[in-house]
Amino acid sequence: MEILIDTILLDLDEDEESLPLKVMKVLSLERPVPVRIIRKSLDARNKKHIHYRYRVIAAIDDRDSERLLGLPGVSPAARDTEPVRVPAALKGARIAVIGSGPAGIFCAMRLIEHGAEVHVFERGKPVEDRIRDIHALENHGVLNRESNVLFGEGGAGTYSDGKLTARTKRPEAQWVFSRLVDMGAPASILYDARPHLGTDMLAAIIRNIRACICSRGSSIHYSERMDDLIIQGDAVKGFVTSLGREHRYDHVFLAPGHSARDTYDMLRARNVALSAKPFAVGARVEHPREMIDSIQYGASKFRDMLPAAEYALTYKNTSTGKGTYTFCMCPGGRIINSSSEPGGSCVNGMSNSRRDTPFSNAAIVVTVGPADWGPGPLDGILFQRKIEEAAFLCSGNSAYAPAQRITSFMKNKIDRALPPSSYRPGIVPASLRDYIPEQIAEELLLGLRAFDKRMKGFITEEGVLVGAETRTSSPVRIVRDKSFQSVSHRGLFPIGEGSGYSGGIISSAVDGIRAADTACALLNKQ
Repeated sequence: MEILIDTILLDLDEDEESLPLKVMKVLSLERPVPVRIIRKSLDARNKKHIHYRYRVIAAIDDRDSERLLGLPGVSPAARDTEPVRVPAALKGARIAVIGSGPAGIFCAMRLIEHGAEVHVFERGKPVEDRIRDIHALENHGVLNRESNVLFGEGGAGTYSDGKLTARTKRPEAQWVFSRLVDMGAPASILYDARPHLGTDMLAAIIRNIRACICSRGSSIHYSERMDDLIIQGDAVKGFVTSLGREHRYDHVFLAPGHSARDTYDMLRARNVALSAKPFAVGARVEHPREMIDSIQYGASKFRDMLPAAEYALTYKNTSTGKGTYTFCMCPGGRIINSSSEPGGSCVNGMSNSRRDTPFSNAAIVVTVGPADWGPGPLDGILFQRKIEEAAFLCSGNSAYAPAQRITSFMKNKIDRALPPSSYRPGIVPASLRDYIPEQIAEELLLGLRAFDKRMKGFITEEGVLVGAETRTSSPVRIVRDKSFQSVSHRGLFPIGEGSGYSGGIISSAVDGIRAADTACALLNKQ
């Protein structure tokens, strides 16, 4: 029978190939048995004994089962479950997917599996062309509004740390991981407790997904933005693009990304139901990687063998109800320009798969909602834009980013000089309070004090706050019902982070898959 063992530990200098021997010793078996890794996590709680903890499945003789199942951490292995398969129902239906971020491309892949011919429309460029536009912004300050960190093949997630963690336990998530491995991701993402890919690996995977979609008789159209909807009665029957083309489809899956502000404007003009959604704003906090590693790992003799250290910090102000937290932590990464409009400055973070730069950064942000900006469904965008325009002014109206040492922010003083930063082309001294609303700045101040108690040394002159971080998630929700269709317009399926229903690569992909499956189930009943 197969049993699950949750008590296998490996020291940092032990190889995974020794797992069968470890299992043999733990279970007092006569010989090693084949094992399959289910989960792997780094346990650094005791800095004097940092180790990896494994959950594995082993096949053992039935005669040993009664004895073994009485041991701590040993239980029968559960059978693998597969996502519910919806019968193919979309042959002959004309299907469009708007946006090629995680929600869009996994929705398209799922629809294709159901037998549909799918046409994906992406406002930006293919990933290999997109990277050239990003370099032009970083090196020369030239912004391409349609091809940047936020827009283009793969969506905003392609230029991030590439984290694959998600709170969802839905079975569709396993389908996403399996497809990622099929497209070139390492098999370790199937069991790592904190799997990530990095921008370099994600870009290669996106190209493989493109080839897969096109090889199945479907297509991807680049540099073609959806500018208007074709509506008959209360149903969407297609759309008009930036190239002046009319495209008529039976179903339109809309995955616009969290910064498609012009799309939100068009939807409101077309009376598509929208509502405001909370998000978070703040800055990027960057430290030398060695400093964060030291705080998290201590003086371990295996420091060179450990990955760049991560952290996740939260603080709740009980008097205001505001939460301050770190988000999108990029160990061994860098801060990047995530602007999508001229005259505005905002930042994000990214890492490559090796996480090997000298810096580690994270968003440090405060939750905001309609009470902070107004009742209108698009007022959150105006709130974002006001902060970004103020940050741009603080940068000297340039591609540089305003920045302030953490210690200077705590003392409310301007720096004469700044520590090194990963941001390109560079950072300039400015007060965070000049672009972040004062009430948000005060929350950040309290949050930083709380974080320093949990990670002593977090507040340091070598740490710097780089602003502004405003695009944490969509400030708008495109309201839909249980069928995943817009409550105001049939045939329009809002999906993913840009529609206000997910956050991150995996949850966005799962949302797109669920919408595809639901559409198939609906057609089966017709």
